[in-house]
Amino acid sequence: MSVKDSVRRAKYGLKHDFFTIENVVLMAAIIMCLVWTYQSIAAMSRNWELSERLTSERKALELVKTEVEAAELENEYQATEEYQELIARKYLDKKQPGENMVVMPENTEEAKVKHQTSSEAPVRKDYSNFEKWMMYLFPSY
Repeated sequence: MSVKDSVRRAKYGLKHDFFTIENVVLMAAIIMCLVWTYQSIAAMSRNWELSERLTSERKALELVKTEVEAAELENEYQATEEYQELIARKYLDKKQPGENMVVMPENTEEAKVKHQTSSEAPVRKDYSNFEKWMMYLFPSY
């Protein structure tokens, strides 16, 4: 059998066995399903990315709104007489009539040591989970 015959037989087999109307329609339907699936996945992916971007932009907007509110409140506070009085006392060494300045001496070493020991919190031991269960189940443990 020659090469021409085998090629002719392959063409005939493909034409009459493989490329029938049913097979061509089935292949077209499979290709259309694959394209539709790919496009659906691409659209869902794009929608998810856009929703994530929208969420982050909304969070940024809320943050900016909060910062603006804080700045407005700070401006209102700085416009009050109490704030202006505090700033004048702090930076300009101003005082109201009848007020006296009292200068306190520096703390001695004895006072510093006294306050250090009394302000320290007692040291707390961290127990393992097993020890905690044993103390719960057996209080005398």
